[in-house]
Amino acid sequence: MLESYYTVKKEGYTEITIQKSRFIGYVRRCDTEEEAQTFIKEIKKKHNDANHNCSAYMIGEHDLIQKANDDGEPSGTAGVPMLEVLKRKGLKDTAVVVTRYFGGIKLGAGGLIRAYSSTTSEAIKATGIVKRQLMREMTVKADYSLLGKLENEIRNSSFHLETINYLEIVELVVYVESGREDEFSNWITDLTSGQAELIHGDVNYAEIEVTDDEIE
Repeated sequence: MLESYYTVKKEGYTEITIQKSRFIGYVRRCDTEEEAQTFIKEIKKKHNDANHNCSAYMIGEHDLIQKANDDGEPSGTAGVPMLEVLKRKGLKDTAVVVTRYFGGIKLGAGGLIRAYSSTTSEAIKATGIVKRQLMREMTVKADYSLLGKLENEIRNSSFHLETINYLEIVELVVYVESGREDEFSNWITDLTSGQAELIHGDVNYAEIEVTDDEIE
């Protein structure tokens, strides 16, 4: 499993007008090629009166599945530029469909490439990007006299305080990047002079929202 990777939030869309043509960009996170193809079919059905429903997707941990479709636009002017946006942003398990309603003005090859690229970028921005980071759930059990110090220190650290359980002994549930468990354990031990109990939980992906600027 990858330590971390970028993908989109569940789904989103945007619409822009270029030279009187309507371009509607749809984005969805897809874990399999079947999901991506189902998504594309859904959009094509929704916009069966459109001139074009161009698509692109990248699926898999190592981007082994990459597909692009111009859907009637001149070869290489739609699907491939859309796929290049996904590659440039390093987005995995992501599918995009750009629907075009022709407005009567021809854009030329360069204009089409720019239009489909920009619509894809804007649709991704509207959807939102997340970093999926492998995290181990670690629970810090301590006396309530240590709660204020622990909460303050953890919130101001690079570790993520997920929740606090107010039980007989307070429990702070913290997400720690995979591989930093010993660092976190030693830090908590020093912070509490060994007065806290640490429980190692499961390792799962946690999602952290990021911006375009952080990945480009």
